[in-house]
Amino acid sequence: MNLFWTSFLEIALIGLGLSMDAFAVSICDGITITKLSKRNAIVIASIFGLLQGIMPLIGYFIGSLFYSYIESFDHWIAFALLSLIGGKMVFDGIKSLVKPEQAKPKQFSYKEIFIQGIATSIDALVIGITLCSMSMGLIANNFDFSIFLQAGIIVAITFAMCSIGLFLGKGINALLKGKFAIAEIIGGIILISIGVKILIDHLILS
Repeated sequence: MNLFWTSFLEIALIGLGLSMDAFAVSICDGITITKLSKRNAIVIASIFGLLQGIMPLIGYFIGSLFYSYIESFDHWIAFALLSLIGGKMVFDGIKSLVKPEQAKPKQFSYKEIFIQGIATSIDALVIGITLCSMSMGLIANNFDFSIFLQAGIIVAITFAMCSIGLFLGKGINALLKGKFAIAEIIGGIILISIGVKILIDHLILS
């Protein structure tokens, strides 16, 4: 029992760490998406949570075979995706300030949310590879089904953290009182900052 709870705590802490980038992006979405409905909030948190849980499974199945290859460019993908989305948001926000008559509130987009989810969950792919190496599940040809439980815990934690992030972002949006151009600039800066953080973390640790 003690071993179980120790393992559970370790995975919970991993899940909490992995969810931080998605949590920050959720705050950004809460700030920038106008008229964010409960349904859309659930969709965003679900997409982020599921991708955060699916990536470790993919990493586990890949095993250590492609670890060095993936590790060499995963952070660049996350940086590029978040910087592109964030840069466009900053550009659109500034454009709206310069030409307010052309300003359009940001709407919910499945495509953009999915790209954000991919960008913030790439680290989880490497975590899955690490879990494989630790458990020796694939290496020893003895598949460890506990990886599904671990992925489920990560999904639940990420969903909860993203829900909180969206709630906080919506509160900030209310404080801005509909000034969506400023909100979009702030959101874009947040996304770019997260991308830079991911890149710096990997370059320093490597």
